[in-house]
Amino acid sequence: MSGIVRVYKRDEEGTLHFREAWYDEDYGQFVMNYGVVGHQSKTEETDVAAPEAAESLLDAFAAQCAEDGYAEIPEKEQFWVVAQFALKTREGTDRDRYLEEKATDALISHLAWRGLGTVERSEFTDYKLNIFCLCPEVNKAVNAVKVCIRGEDLDFTKLSIGAAPFTEPTTFKLKHSAKPAAGFSL
Repeated sequence: MSGIVRVYKRDEEGTLHFREAWYDEDYGQFVMNYGVVGHQSKTEETDVAAPEAAESLLDAFAAQCAEDGYAEIPEKEQFWVVAQFALKTREGTDRDRYLEEKATDALISHLAWRGLGTVERSEFTDYKLNIFCLCPEVNKAVNAVKVCIRGEDLDFTKLSIGAAPFTEPTTFKLKHSAKPAAGFSL
């Protein structure tokens, strides 16, 4: 099984739309998810008798998307958006590891259902927890991260968000800070 097909297209007004599809083995369903990037998507599920049938549905989906002008956005054209939490200890505590797990899970879901990207990794650095997200639209992703963290009640007062082009991972700019800050550093 080839995983997930995720493609994008800009309309005449410049609005970015997305479509994605995958086979959910647990439920035996082919799932299509689509909509305007940054907004809650629409989802359609189709029961599938066998994984082979899902593979042909995925191939047909990819072909239809290509015909409709949708394409993958290469990583080099996307942005890193990092949700950063200030910590009280250098390495993080058990409570911080719980925050990492809960925030990562929440961001994976929140971003995915809005076509806003993927959570790629998380790490603890000196007094910080960093969650790295790869996103096609930086400003919508920054807003979505704020909404998600606040909505999940995940220590919004400790949150800063930085963003940088994928190809320039050392040029992070501060996009949000709960406290006055001069800049953003990993």
